[in-house]
Formats: sequence, structure tokens, C-alpha cells
Amino acid sequence: MKTVTKRIVFSALFAALCCIATSVFIIPMPYGYFNMGDVFVLLAGWCLGPVYGAVAAALGCALADIIGGYVIYMPATLVIKGCMAAVAYAIAALLKKAIRKNGLDFVARGVSALCAEFLMVFGYFLYETVLYGIAGAAATIVGNVLQGCFGLVCGVILATVLRSIRPVKFLFLESDRNIVQKKQNEAQK
Repeated sequence: MKTVTKRIVFSALFAALCCIATSVFIIPMPYGYFNMGDVFVLLAGWCLGPVYGAVAAALGCALADIIGGYVIYMPATLVIKGCMAAVAYAIAALLKKAIRKNGLDFVARGVSALCAEFLMVFGYFLYETVLYGIAGAAATIVGNVLQGCFGLVCGVILATVLRSIRPVKFLFLESDRNIVQKKQNEAQK
């Protein structure tokens, strides 16, 4: 299968995973809901890269907002979740390059997930400030932080476990190979 076709197929798969994780495990809150979608948003970024990962995460989570009846959040979700996946990939790639030790991949993923989740909390705070005012937006911070912590911990654990499973390992290897190739190209210059 060609690389572009593979990426499109895996993007669709991750969009579906994001949608299902966001819409199946839901704990409603006064403003929005708590869900597991961030786990797969982070995985999409780490596995598919900044472009395909962002598209998959954005479309999957935005579709979940539509399905769940939270259409008012869909525009923000589209932007925020896409940016989260891109940031997760970019920061993990930079840190892996700086760390240069395979055993510390989880540190790079943890820091990148923390940055992505901060972006989520801040992004929804800004959006909800427009919708509900500062007091209403402030009321949602705790729920978003809890969701972010859950996504960070579960995402890093799941990525670490998946990297050790032989049939699934190739998802991460392609993005890791890109980093190694860039290092080799820089060394040759």
C-alpha cells in the first residue's frame, strides 16, 4: 500500500477512534462534558504527524460534538483538537531529538501531552469566555484540567504499551523514522 493511501486510511481510523472515545465515555458537566477523546487526539498526533494527525483529531472530535448535541462547541473543538495533535507531535519530535535516548520516549510524550492539554484548557477557556463570560468560563477550568490529566496519563501509557506490541509498533516507527532521517541529514551537512 502506498504511503499516502496508508496515511489517509490511518487518519480515518484515528478520526473514528477520536469520535468513539469522545462520544461513548461521557460524563456531562454544566458546560460541556468530560470524555476520553484526548487520549486518541494525542495518539493521532504522535502516530500520524502534525498534518494527518491534526485532521483526524479535529474531524473525529468535532463529529462527536455534533453527534452528542454539543454543536455549539464544534467550531472550537475543530480548531483546538487539531492544534493539540499538531503540538503533541511537534514537541515530542523536538524533545526526542534533544534527548536522543530510546528509553526516555515517554518523557518526550509526557511533556508534549502536557503542552497539548494546556492548549486545550486555555483554548476552551477563551471560547467559553465568549459564550458565557469570564465567570462561566472559569467554572469549566477544573473539568477541563481533569480531562487533560486523564488524557495525558492514559495517552502516554497507551503509547508506551502500543510501542512494545510488535504488530502495532509500526505506527510509531514511521514517525520515529522521520526524526532519525532528519538527524542523519543534519549530520551529513
